[in-house]
Amino acid sequence: MNSPKKIRNIAIVAHVDHGKTTLVDSMFRQSGIFRENQIIKARVLDSDPLEEERGITILAKNTAIKYQGFKINILDTPGHADFSGEVERVLNMVDGVLLIIDAVEGPRPQTRFVLTKALENKLKVIVVVNKIDRENADPDKALDKTFDLFIELGATEQQLEFPIVYASGFAGKAGLKLDKIKENLTDLFDCILKEIPEPDGSTDNPLQMQVATLDYSDYLGKIIIGRIKNGRLKIGDKIALSHRGKLSSAKVSALYSFEGLHKLEVDSASAGEIVALAGVEDAQIGDSIVDQLNPQPLSEIKIEEPTLQTTFSVNSSPFAGQEGKFVTSRQLRERLFKEVKTNVSLKVEETEHPEKFLVSGRGELHLAVLIENLRREGFEFSVSKAKVIFKKDSENKRLEPQETLTLDVPEETSGACLELLGKRKALLEKMDSSQGRAHLEFKITSRALLGLRSQLIKITRGQGLISSAFDSYQEFTGEIELSEHGSLVSHETGTATEYALKNLEDRGLFFIKPGEKVYRGMIIGKNSRSQDLVINVCKNKKLTNMRSAGAEFLDSLAKSVELTLEYALDYLAGSTKEDLLEVTPSSIRLRKANLLV
Repeated sequence: MNSPKKIRNIAIVAHVDHGKTTLVDSMFRQSGIFRENQIIKARVLDSDPLEEERGITILAKNTAIKYQGFKINILDTPGHADFSGEVERVLNMVDGVLLIIDAVEGPRPQTRFVLTKALENKLKVIVVVNKIDRENADPDKALDKTFDLFIELGATEQQLEFPIVYASGFAGKAGLKLDKIKENLTDLFDCILKEIPEPDGSTDNPLQMQVATLDYSDYLGKIIIGRIKNGRLKIGDKIALSHRGKLSSAKVSALYSFEGLHKLEVDSASAGEIVALAGVEDAQIGDSIVDQLNPQPLSEIKIEEPTLQTTFSVNSSPFAGQEGKFVTSRQLRERLFKEVKTNVSLKVEETEHPEKFLVSGRGELHLAVLIENLRREGFEFSVSKAKVIFKKDSENKRLEPQETLTLDVPEETSGACLELLGKRKALLEKMDSSQGRAHLEFKITSRALLGLRSQLIKITRGQGLISSAFDSYQEFTGEIELSEHGSLVSHETGTATEYALKNLEDRGLFFIKPGEKVYRGMIIGKNSRSQDLVINVCKNKKLTNMRSAGAEFLDSLAKSVELTLEYALDYLAGSTKEDLLEVTPSSIRLRKANLLV
């Protein structure tokens, strides 16, 4: 059992792709967590398949290292605002944060988001200027921008006196000064021990622990993870669960601490430790584990509300049930409500239709990750276009979510970007350029962001970096001018032919290729005009006595667009029509809500 004086609890927070997970890799290696001959993959904490593919952290991770007799609990957190629920509950378990800043890019939208949360929680912040060996790195400029951000967010005088470490997470080196970089991370480790306060609380006080994360085991059932605020825990202890003011009894059947990437079974743990325990089946995130005889529940974790809402429903297309393992409304319902137990930023509501469920999330990526996880598990379902969730203030005024949008684009495309965003009532707040790139920051409503990403990617020829973060709810800004597009819709159920697609390719951009099966009412492409166009893509060339099928020659077709999940969701969002996305384990299709076109 570690003394609180020998424990440091920190979270690593940063904007997407600023290198925090790579830095943790190096911290692991240099702390002796891994054997010298052990083969370790890069980004060891990104264990979820979607995390590995997307190169981002989605789920908060608990781990720990030992250094000079101290135990440093490290929580790796998501850098994208859509996963703010993960960030917010993690910050309740730590006493300080490592704020990772890219030496080239400086602070970005998610930097602002995670720093805001850290300052609100009055956590000690160590600024780590990372990637100092990257081409075009300017650590001093990045640090100046970081200092400006602290001031802008209302940091106190004490918070402005933040310690600074310069580092290359990839190379595993760091230093307190740019001209004194060591070939290891000892300066970073020493800074953590010196600057991050030891956990408060006492082992002599009544037990207090808040449920921050939930896990499951086929053998142990529900596993809860959190930090012991006060008191002690031992296997076999009789404890109480406080849920919304109501108490129920439970018993600790298993207890674990964290070391490296693993949970280690322990007999007991005390104040300051981050632990996992089993035996409390009814626990939910935000609940408190307390002393049975002297229960003193902790304040509930406050999580920001969802900003987007969509409808999940049973797949009703002509191809329903052909590709999925789980296809019924009961299976879909059980899976969605199971997700709510661990995904605290998500809300699921039943509707008057038993086959439809309202699903609300923190942003497009938040919902996209849920959809992708379900399809990989074997689910088959339909999704409606995402819509913004409006609120009313005390004066009954209509409010809508507003976000900070940041663009890093080729300088020659900035004018077209400004024109597009002007039509969507975006307010330009900052603009500068360097080395042929323009950096633009806007305030824009979440409503205006829907369907915008694909247009920006087209304008910047795929070279634009686009990111956004929730800012606040503001008064409704009025209607927004959208570039409406129409769809190419299949008139027949059958197989698309090369002959038909070749003759119709001037009508727009196709999502299908010859040989693909289609059904009536399926959206098979994007019309070059604003209205929908119903076409027959199953038509065959009639053979004559003069020609045979083998003698027929057709020029190669224009390349079709690959209908990825992100593209399909963006396509729906950019339309005023109420179309649907059909999702199966092997296919992504767009369709009309009413198939009888």
